Amino acid sequence: MAQIAEVIKYEGDNSTFIWKHPCEDFNSLTQLIVHESQEAIFFMNGEALDLFGPGRHTLETQNIPKIGKLLNRTTGGDSPFHCEVYFINKTVQMAVKWGTDSKVRYIEPTYGVPIELGACGEMNLMVSDARKLLIKLVGTMNGIAWDDRGGSFTKSLASSFRPLISTAVKTNLSSCIKANNINILEVDESLGLLSDVLKKSIVPGFEEYGLTIPEFYVTTVVLPEADPSFKRIRELHTIALQKKIIEAETEIKTAQAAASAEITAAERQAVIERETTATEMARREAERDLIRAQTEAQAMKMSGFAEAEVMRAKGYTEKDVLQAEVQKAYAEGIGNMNISGGGGGVAGDMIGLGVGMAAAGAVAPQMGEMFKGFGGFGSDTAAPSAKITCPNCASEVPEGSKFCLNCGNKIELLADNEIICPACGKKTNKGKFCMECGSPLQAKCPGCGADIQNGAKFCPECGTKL
Repeated sequence: MAQIAEVIKYEGDNSTFIWKHPCEDFNSLTQLIVHESQEAIFFMNGEALDLFGPGRHTLETQNIPKIGKLLNRTTGGDSPFHCEVYFINKTVQMAVKWGTDSKVRYIEPTYGVPIELGACGEMNLMVSDARKLLIKLVGTMNGIAWDDRGGSFTKSLASSFRPLISTAVKTNLSSCIKANNINILEVDESLGLLSDVLKKSIVPGFEEYGLTIPEFYVTTVVLPEADPSFKRIRELHTIALQKKIIEAETEIKTAQAAASAEITAAERQAVIERETTATEMARREAERDLIRAQTEAQAMKMSGFAEAEVMRAKGYTEKDVLQAEVQKAYAEGIGNMNISGGGGGVAGDMIGLGVGMAAAGAVAPQMGEMFKGFGGFGSDTAAPSAKITCPNCASEVPEGSKFCLNCGNKIELLADNEIICPACGKKTNKGKFCMECGSPLQAKCPGCGADIQNGAKFCPECGTKL
């Protein structure tokens, strides 16, 4: 006779997915206790009648409608039918290990060398459909777990799903590596990508049995380190890596040289700009000095013209001034006559007059004609008076004149090696350029090509009017 139980529950190992309670016949009003993260399925006569969630449940007709009137309502005695209860663990089974049972052939695309790979890792499992898992995998067994740690279990999920996992990994591992251009020597950098691709190919097979895989991890791709072909691939990879390093270093040096050249060019450009700025400032300062000198020369020239105009406006010219000086000298000569108290006589008087007239002749050569008959004064043998040339109009004027009788320009006494600059109006040594303002002092005669002084109206060589 089967054991009669009043309370049915499961508090065993968490690695078990499904566990069958050993009591199979129950009395009415038997208590069923289902813990959190568990589900319980009630079987009667081999048929799954109902599923119970977490909590305390009383097994009676109100809770199990399909039993109907067949369930014994008495509180004592044996049940007239066969009953079973299966507990399903809904928790996520963490770190469930997996691995390929054989190597995966892979043709390395760069060098065309065949090598063999392996893969292993872990995954998390949980029940998604308890009824489907129970019907398809459990049958009449006491329960199932991932491996055979439970000695009372007749079947483990590891042996059931190992072919599915190995087939999916072998089919997709090589193709995923090729499709994503993964370097086999750097495959550890792409374990996340491989995990996602393999999970998508494995999950549908588990869902057929009411299981799901929340997470799937490829933790290791096993490389054939002892294979000579693989060793050759590693050597070639090292050579290629060294070449890339050399190229990278060369590019860095080239970039540094280019940057240094740019900096040097920028510094040179800055120096050129500073020098250009200084030269431009000096040029502009020279232009300002020249303009200033020309302005001063023009002002002096205009001042001379103005002084001449003032004299003309007053009704006399330099000639009138000279005549006045002649008259003064003549008067002084007359006054010297008979100064000695009559002891000199007429001869003394004439000598005094001659001295006065001679002085007048020195001042005004025009008066020389008045005394040609007096004792050699003003005679044809007398030395002619000295003359100078007006720097403005080139007219000859008596030496000592302050203004030109022809143009009224103010005349300055010059040494033999001096001239008046036509630009600034200042004295300067004879040459090609003015020492005061830098203006050219000579020009070329359009007639004969001779050098002539600027400001001259006629060429001294050929007489061409300028």
